[in-house]
Amino acid sequence: MITYWQQENGRFVKTEWDERDKSQNTWVDARSVTREDIRILQEDFGVEQDNILDILDPDELSRIDKEDNYTITIARIPVFDPTGDISYFTAPIGVIVYPDIVITICWTDCEMLRDITANRIRGISLADFPAFIVKILSRADIMFLRYLKEINRRTSSIQHELQQSIKNNELIQLLNLEKSLEFFSTSLKSNQILLEKLKKTKCLTFDANDFDWLDDVVIDNRQAIEMTDTYSNILAGTMDAFASVISNNMNIVMKKLTIISLVMMVPTFITGFFGMNVKLPFSESEWMGTAIISVLCVASSLIAALLLVKERTDLVTKRPKKSLAQKIKEKKALRALKAQEKKIERS
Repeated sequence: MITYWQQENGRFVKTEWDERDKSQNTWVDARSVTREDIRILQEDFGVEQDNILDILDPDELSRIDKEDNYTITIARIPVFDPTGDISYFTAPIGVIVYPDIVITICWTDCEMLRDITANRIRGISLADFPAFIVKILSRADIMFLRYLKEINRRTSSIQHELQQSIKNNELIQLLNLEKSLEFFSTSLKSNQILLEKLKKTKCLTFDANDFDWLDDVVIDNRQAIEMTDTYSNILAGTMDAFASVISNNMNIVMKKLTIISLVMMVPTFITGFFGMNVKLPFSESEWMGTAIISVLCVASSLIAALLLVKERTDLVTKRPKKSLAQKIKEKKALRALKAQEKKIERS
């Protein structure tokens, strides 16, 4: 779908292409692009098909190129889709700059573009296209940081659920969050390369204020990269820890079943022996055989219960206790993580 936007008193206003004010710059917003949209972009605006297909490629990396009539910049932005298996992922957005028109192309809709059109972002203007691109990159970094904090909260919530019961659903959710962090890491590193190129490129003309704002965007992007690496390491360690817990639980269950099988093997052996054409003792008595079998079953059950209780007692007594130094170290690590999150929230 293609929509056209112009600014009135600093606010974005939707307009029709034929009714636009030609004395002002126009933003052509193409989201969830269809075949008809591709045709319009090619025939009416002269965008090359190869560039459109590159922008619509979900795996396209960030870059900037100079064509004959326009400059194209491709960046990676975060996307949140609550209905998908992987809720957090990234998508490429292409910004094509003409002298009086700027075109943004994205194969999906996202919160960042909705914020811009809803006038929830201050200081963004169509009068300066290079500054418009920098604002988009800055907003993308803010969304990255916000989604990273949400991923961290969801990870902590799933960890509490896993402590109560180990289920496949929670493990799959952790795996999807790990994939999201990997997508974020790749996209942020690609955007970092793009930001370094923007500071040196001659395709776009930046003024002093744009360079200052671009330096701030570079810092925010590096912070997002560090947060992504930290959360990825924590989540990977969590997955390994719960895999070890599942393996230990399986070993304990198998040990209990083995004990029960060994104990029940004794009466099974006795009954099997006397079932092979062997004369049974006390066969002439009506109740003695039943009594002996009952005693053996009760004795086997008591022995199995005693062994299981002893096994459980040994596990409890052998459980290692944390030393004072370990507790202090864990508290310091938790304080450092909370201080980093507060710093991010202030920024």
